[in-house]
Amino acid sequence: MPSFAELGLPEPVARALAANGFTEPFPIQAATLPDTLAGRDLLGRGQTGSGKTLAFGLALLARLAGGRARSRQPRGLVLVPTRELAQQVDDALAPFARALRLSTAVVVGGLSFNRQAAELQRGVDLVVATPGRLTDHTDQRTCDLSQVEVTVLDEADRMSDMGFLPQVRRILNLTPSGGQRLLFSATLDGEVGALVRQYLTDPVTRSVASATAQVATMDHHVLLVDPGAKARVITEIAARDGRTILFARTKHGVDRLVKLLRREGVMAGALHGGKAQNARNRAIAEFKDGRTPVLVATDVAARGIHIDDVSLVVHVDPPADPKDYLHRAGRTARAGDSGTVVTLVTPDERRDVERMMRLAGVRAPQTEVRAGDGELARITGARPPSGVAIVAPPKPAQAPRRPRTGNGNGLASRRGRRRRDTAA
Repeated sequence: MPSFAELGLPEPVARALAANGFTEPFPIQAATLPDTLAGRDLLGRGQTGSGKTLAFGLALLARLAGGRARSRQPRGLVLVPTRELAQQVDDALAPFARALRLSTAVVVGGLSFNRQAAELQRGVDLVVATPGRLTDHTDQRTCDLSQVEVTVLDEADRMSDMGFLPQVRRILNLTPSGGQRLLFSATLDGEVGALVRQYLTDPVTRSVASATAQVATMDHHVLLVDPGAKARVITEIAARDGRTILFARTKHGVDRLVKLLRREGVMAGALHGGKAQNARNRAIAEFKDGRTPVLVATDVAARGIHIDDVSLVVHVDPPADPKDYLHRAGRTARAGDSGTVVTLVTPDERRDVERMMRLAGVRAPQTEVRAGDGELARITGARPPSGVAIVAPPKPAQAPRRPRTGNGNGLASRRGRRRRDTAA
């Protein structure tokens, strides 16, 4: 395996990599960097946790080195499907951008449009964005994509699943046709394939592991449970030692499960699309730093959480789609670490789950389990919860509202309503 310096990265980036503990490239980085640093369009496929963020990010930053962005005209662009993923991509690339004296900005919904506009006005080298919010900025002319030199589409298949490809096409049409374009996707069929044919020029293809292959360090299990005993089984699994993610089908299911776990003494947090962005950021931060060892999430988090040391993923509600299974499972066994994925299955779900896992290319032993038995503990580390309810701290008291002043005609004065930003 060549070193990062031998792959052609600028010396400041190589030094920053060493300072951040990256001693040698992952396979997908070694496979893609020579082509991307040379300016080639690239079609990349790598399993989640394979190191693809640095694979595209280091090349992009190296290509931008030495230049300077003009007001409202970024030079590099990374499009991602979710707000959480945008923030994590920016966090991953920030040390290397600083090493090259490049600036970055996150442009996503749920955060202040005006603050983002002000940041773009000052000039930003690299923008990491979701399609909806970036389209808002281009429509309002607070962002001009005519000077973008390198565009990255990360998790293009997920953007397709979420219905973002029309916006992605509008955005690509605003970037120079001769610019470099890098596309990463777990699957390359359907609309993603059409996107590749339309916008990439003679791309080199690099694939590290197939989209359905099992990661060698990941163990899969199907746990057959009685519907009446499922809640207790979930509680004992969540009470284990280690960082754990539980996936539920709906946001209401997530909230119910968090209440159940906290009532039984398990510190759990919720992450779903119904939460305000600051609440979503807080849930991820508390999970990341260990204050909350259990995160309960919908599929909004299946590709938005890139956190090391998640040792167990639990499909509380089995996914209907094999791609969703693989994306959820990919939250564990990242970057060579080991991890376990379990799917809780009731008798009426068994046939559908078996079919879904065949399509995902996953073989998993099936084990009947009940609360308190040895097999459940052996596979998941389950143990009885404390039973001491976790009570949320009381909200700080708010100061009483001051009465509105009149405007001379008996009516309270009004302030113009701000436009509320809810775009992704």
